Amino acid sequence: MKPFHIYLLVSIVVCISILCPTFAGAADDPGQPSPEPLSMTEAIRIAVKQNPEITAAIFQVEAFKSNSTKALAGFYPQVNFSETFNRTTNPMYAFGTKLNQEVITLADFNPQLLNNPDPINNFASDVSVSWSVFKGGRTKIGWEQSKLNLQTATLTLERTRQNVIAKTATAYAGLVLSQKNIMVTQQALDTSKANLNMIRSRYNRGFVVKSDLLRAEVHIADLKQQQLLTQSRYKISEAMLNAAMGSGKADSLNPVTPLTIGADITGTIDSWIATALSKRPEMENLRLEEKIAEKEVKKARAGHYPDIDLVGNYEINSENFNDSANNYSFGAVMRLNIFSGNRITEETRAAKSMLARVREIQKSVALGVQVQTRQAFLKAQSARERIRVAKIAVDQAEEGLRIVKNRYNNGLLTIVGLLDAELARQQARTSYFRALHDYKVARIELELAAGTINSDFQ
Repeated sequence: MKPFHIYLLVSIVVCISILCPTFAGAADDPGQPSPEPLSMTEAIRIAVKQNPEITAAIFQVEAFKSNSTKALAGFYPQVNFSETFNRTTNPMYAFGTKLNQEVITLADFNPQLLNNPDPINNFASDVSVSWSVFKGGRTKIGWEQSKLNLQTATLTLERTRQNVIAKTATAYAGLVLSQKNIMVTQQALDTSKANLNMIRSRYNRGFVVKSDLLRAEVHIADLKQQQLLTQSRYKISEAMLNAAMGSGKADSLNPVTPLTIGADITGTIDSWIATALSKRPEMENLRLEEKIAEKEVKKARAGHYPDIDLVGNYEINSENFNDSANNYSFGAVMRLNIFSGNRITEETRAAKSMLARVREIQKSVALGVQVQTRQAFLKAQSARERIRVAKIAVDQAEEGLRIVKNRYNNGLLTIVGLLDAELARQQARTSYFRALHDYKVARIELELAAGTINSDFQ
């Protein structure tokens, strides 16, 4: 490295040394109270309680409950009340109004009065009842469909809850990983500073050249830049976890659930796939959608059957509410479609097509669930094996740094070997925590794929 470049990098070291305390103070304001400890379980509990995706799904369930109640109303009679005021000089309506008010006299049959009646007022109070007693089964089918729709909304709510739990747990693991990266970088920086003091002592005694001292200072400058980067990533991870918990604020968080190796994945890949096909809310949803589509075919065919309604009304007529007359009527109405221009036939055909579509979607989703579960299982297996390998690498890097440091101190190695050993230990530690994180995330993805993840996930 040329002397000019070395001195330039040393200048960068000085600048970063001055700026780092400023950034640290901005990140951790001593005037602010420390955030409360937050476990993964607590983070998931908060997310399930206030995440807007879950809240929206709950409102959807409430809407389908109302739709089910509305469909049930089709079995009951409908009762309506109306009040009508009318003033007329129309000969036919005027005579009819008098009939309804039951005030007709012989004088009213005078042709002059019949043709030119005086204005007459009428207040009509009417209670009407209609009851659909038979609609070819369409009312019953519609009610059954509404109940199935309510079940699908409930399953959608459960899947939304699972997705939020998985998102929160993943964000929490990412925050803890960022926390560990800060720790690893700080440990590497502390080690490099200790080594710098050793190198400076050897330089003062004339045992090493100045380039060794400059290289060590440049290495510290690089670590301080990494420190700033890890702090920034920690803040990003905080924001992601806050969002997953349903908070729009950039609250400081204090995660306390450690990244540990956790339980091993039990069971075979086939057993996990079988669990996913039986427990995934999407699969059960599609089975319900198939039933709804089958009932839609029956409902369309019911258009060929007659509709039978019972109707009736009770009416009170009065000119000024002093005297009134009442009447009633009741009866039955039967309607049978003779020709619909193929409307009923095409409705039936469309319903059959939608049923076939749902069945094909079932096959497609089942294939996707199998692939997703298989991928998550293999990923979890690989991640757990990486933890073992990464732990061995950390032990080897620690021992390697100890040996290299002793040899450098005895003048048997160059500064390059010492810096390489420091970097190797830092990378090994980072890889180890990354492997722990990846295994945790893989377990989250596997349980989400199988439809078994819940609020107790650890």
